[in-house]
Amino acid sequence: MFRSAVAFRWNHDGQLEALEHPDLVRREQLLGLDGHLERLHRNTHQFVAGLPANNILLWGERGTGKSSAVKSLLPVFAEQGLRMIEVHKEELYHLPAITRLLRTQPYRFILFCDDLSFDENEPGYRELKTLLQGGLEAPPPNMLIYATANRRHLMPERLEDNADSAEIHPEEAVAEKLSLSDRFGITLGFYPVDQPQYLDIVRHLARERELNISDEELSQEALRWALSRGSRSGRVAHQFVDDLTGRLGLAALSQARKAGDDQ
Repeated sequence: MFRSAVAFRWNHDGQLEALEHPDLVRREQLLGLDGHLERLHRNTHQFVAGLPANNILLWGERGTGKSSAVKSLLPVFAEQGLRMIEVHKEELYHLPAITRLLRTQPYRFILFCDDLSFDENEPGYRELKTLLQGGLEAPPPNMLIYATANRRHLMPERLEDNADSAEIHPEEAVAEKLSLSDRFGITLGFYPVDQPQYLDIVRHLARERELNISDEELSQEALRWALSRGSRSGRVAHQFVDDLTGRLGLAALSQARKAGDDQ
């Protein structure tokens, strides 16, 4: 199975499922993330080389490139034996079974947990914490966890956790909630891009697609799109260029059809 595919999903039936059409992202597509990509790729390079490496938490607002950064690893490291397995939060209680399956395989595995967060007593929290912390059984040396999240601390902090709590030592309850994030050796924060960075991403995508539009018009439309979405990010830039590509394509088809009718 691991010879014929590089990306997998642990499904709801507790089985490993190969992905026939994985979403592979090229590193050069990700603009404005050079520092984070350098750390992410260096850590992964250490891992596939059999050297010590860390679990990684990528946190920040939606659309800032966290998931794409992780997906950019497979095109670079798959030939060196890297395989990636997507594990949804709801399936994390299967972690003991997953580790048993992977431990003896001659590959290097990244468990990709996207959009991770936990509520009180949610299934999977203890299993993930044990795997990151290390229980009596050592974690597999050929497996790491890369997780993305919208907030740095994966457990919600509530007002009742403060000093007015009925607990004798409320600070211990707060520390428990923060401890899961602390178990990731590397934490990378992703933030919205500023206007020049946003426009740079838009221009880069427009050049890749060879769109016939002036820079002034492109910038004006891109800023209007971002304003309508209420944010600037790589995802918003991609969505804008997708829409623009479609509109220009329809206009070209309409022109071609009209020219054909005139003949």
